[in-house]
Amino acid sequence: MRLFVAIELPAEVRAALERIQQGVPGARWVPPENLHLTLRFIGEVGGGEFHDLMHALAEVTVPPFEVEVAGVGHFESRKVPTLLWAGVRPSPALKHLQAKVERAVRSVGLPPEPRKFLPHITVARLRDPDPLRVRNFLQRYSLFNGGTVPVAGFTLFSSHLSKEQAHHRPEVEYLFDEPVY
Repeated sequence: MRLFVAIELPAEVRAALERIQQGVPGARWVPPENLHLTLRFIGEVGGGEFHDLMHALAEVTVPPFEVEVAGVGHFESRKVPTLLWAGVRPSPALKHLQAKVERAVRSVGLPPEPRKFLPHITVARLRDPDPLRVRNFLQRYSLFNGGTVPVAGFTLFSSHLSKEQAHHRPEVEYLFDEPVY
């Protein structure tokens, strides 16, 4: 089972993100229902690891907080843009939550995340993009404000890949003020 931990987005934030999904021909725009803020990509796990992870994540709790979705950016490989994202303003509370999720994942014997946590929401994946169109997108939406995301918990998702797009299914929702079991 392919897993990741993420914060789900309210409908108004998903709608704001959907409005900027334009202007880059050939981009594979993420469907609104798949937009999320990833705390930790886990990858493939077996049934026993899933069960252990499910219980370890139940121990993660922080006080509820909010994050702001703002700005846009991109990731690249060999100086070619591969992904467009909407940013998340720096938040000590979000960083603290992500660190606790990381510790929970590692506590069940899964390998540590090698990359530094850069909170973002993937809006498109790119293949052979026109650099001018990407630059125009980044300039046009540099002041993008997607709204506020209240964070009162997080979700463990499974991801099922297909040729068209990934399909994400919530497996367990963890709320900070309610027991999971």
